[in-house]
Amino acid sequence: MPQLGIVILAAGASSRMGGRDKLMQEVAPGQPLLAQRIGAARATGQPVWVALPPRAQAPGRWEAASGAHLVEIARPEAGMGASLARLVQALPADIAGAMVLPADMPDITTADMTRLLEAFDPGQVVRGATAEGRPGHPVLFPRSWFDRLVHLTGDRGARDLLCDTNPRLIPLPGRHALTDLDSPADWAAWRAGRQPRRS
Repeated sequence: MPQLGIVILAAGASSRMGGRDKLMQEVAPGQPLLAQRIGAARATGQPVWVALPPRAQAPGRWEAASGAHLVEIARPEAGMGASLARLVQALPADIAGAMVLPADMPDITTADMTRLLEAFDPGQVVRGATAEGRPGHPVLFPRSWFDRLVHLTGDRGARDLLCDTNPRLIPLPGRHALTDLDSPADWAAWRAGRQPRRS
């Protein structure tokens, strides 16, 4: 397998959490979500880069992100697209592709990530999906896409770029590719074993 990077978007403000940091919510005793996501990504054997807000704004995230390459996002309010662009800019020249993993998606497993990494195609985007074919995350971009990714802005990430392509979809179990936790209600539903209600 070529050298591929896993890039984790973790610079957002948790604006729907009522003042709490969703990435610092515990998913196991003493283990916040961000640390768990990084651990699962590192277990694939591929290097991991994490976008973080300035250390003074979120010191806990910086502590939780040990073991990854940390990329400070000076203006996280510029949006997810800008954070992704900065992450891609930070990747070394020998990285053949980048798998984008939002930090608030706890159900994506190491095995899920490995399935996508093993499906890497230097000429095509590979994307996680439900068994029914609904596209979601992670998304694996080959290096040929990097020139487009580094110009992203705003809060839609690479969504608009993906509208113009036909990615290879990799089915993942259940709703792994879709479940994200943005609000206290999402967290409560997930912890209760129910699927978060989508707005």
